[in-house]
Amino acid sequence: MSRRDPLKFVIPKGSLEQATIDLFRRAGWNISVSPRSYFPSVDDDEIFMARLRAQEISRYIESATFDAGLTGKDWILENESNVKVIDDLVYSKVSQNPARWVLAVDAGSGYKVPEDLEGKRIATELVGVTKKFFSERGIKVDVEFSWGSTEAKVKEGVVDAIVDVTETGSTLRANGLKIIYNILTTNTQLIANNQSYEDPFKREKIEQIHLMLQSALEARKMVGLKMNVPEENLDTVVGLLPSLNAPTVAGLYKSEWFSVESVVSEEVVRTLIPKLLKSGARGIIEYSINKVL
Repeated sequence: MSRRDPLKFVIPKGSLEQATIDLFRRAGWNISVSPRSYFPSVDDDEIFMARLRAQEISRYIESATFDAGLTGKDWILENESNVKVIDDLVYSKVSQNPARWVLAVDAGSGYKVPEDLEGKRIATELVGVTKKFFSERGIKVDVEFSWGSTEAKVKEGVVDAIVDVTETGSTLRANGLKIIYNILTTNTQLIANNQSYEDPFKREKIEQIHLMLQSALEARKMVGLKMNVPEENLDTVVGLLPSLNAPTVAGLYKSEWFSVESVVSEEVVRTLIPKLLKSGARGIIEYSINKVL
């Protein structure tokens, strides 16, 4: 163990857990999780790691049970937690759409706007945020906590509307619901206890984690391309290559060919490689990268 007290860092248990572990691996930390333990092992003596439900994390960081961690903006607002928000970290692999808490009703109902729900019953897990939303608009509703199967409660006539989280809205539509209002757009945030962030060692460790996680996220959008190009085609090929900076060009030993290497956005590769081949590039290699700094 480190001679210092390690940074107590907590990651979300559940739907984002594996994506979080994968992100840390790309950033340089290997996390091993046992299904019987809330405390994963990590190959860094300066970090003590735990995993909890995202709904709880901001409360435990505010109380200094943990120094820092990852949780949703929605649960920070729900818990009204006084914590230091370091940065947004968008890394869900479910879809490219941001997660949203939406107000949804039966697709066949006449409800079109939140005001139509005056005096009605609404079920949600995000009770505090939902109550605040309606209160700020002067709409009197009965908001109750939902323990699960929230989408089904409208169709069963248990409640008149729900506030639920979605990325694409497909599950809501499949259950015969329609969205009438977006209440909150949320994302994963790196947060810290305010006092912990003032400690020089802990602050430096949090900033290290922040830097490496962001570099891993940036790298996820990029790939490396390496190829050989004859001298007469060099300017044409280099002109095709988007790059963070100028591509790396090196002459091949006793040859009129050059090795060209560049980091490009993954989304352009499928159209870029055919153009490179037509322009004289050969031996093209595409490879993944873990970090972009």
